[in-house]
Amino acid sequence: MKTKKIALIGLMTAVLCVLGPISFPLPISPVPISLGVLGVLLATYLLGMKWGTISCLAYLLIGLVGLPVFTGFSGGVGKVLGPTGGYLLGYIFLSLIAGFFISKWPAKWPMHLAGMVLGTAVMYLFGTLWLGYLMKCSFLEALWMGVIPYIPADLIKIAITLGLGGLVRKQLMKAGLID
Repeated sequence: MKTKKIALIGLMTAVLCVLGPISFPLPISPVPISLGVLGVLLATYLLGMKWGTISCLAYLLIGLVGLPVFTGFSGGVGKVLGPTGGYLLGYIFLSLIAGFFISKWPAKWPMHLAGMVLGTAVMYLFGTLWLGYLMKCSFLEALWMGVIPYIPADLIKIAITLGLGGLVRKQLMKAGLID
């Protein structure tokens, strides 16, 4: 692995660590709106499936050992086992799925959009299942608590990633830092 690639992975992991704790609680749910999703999308958009997922895994490991990089400046195993744990696990699948589409069709933003939407849906699935289990509620109730109110914000995060990420991606490609 080239030093530049390692530096980019570290940089995007740092971006995740900065964005991840920024969250906005909703009174209807134990799950806040988090900018962590934006961080995962940006890391994946810029680095592709393999390196974006490694960046995401590094972020999760940093939080798992207790550094306050998860929502509300928290970290540790308790956070992963709490109401947001399924969404955190879902970050891995978001990165893998979105990254696959981005890497497979590097110049086709509609495919990037499709991959991000599909990856987000899979992240929602993991989060909803875990939230329903913890809260002892039905899948539909967990869906209303942990997904439906978040769709508009996540669509905005996807749009930001396609816009801002697209500009940064072009510059990184031009500089020869990414493929």
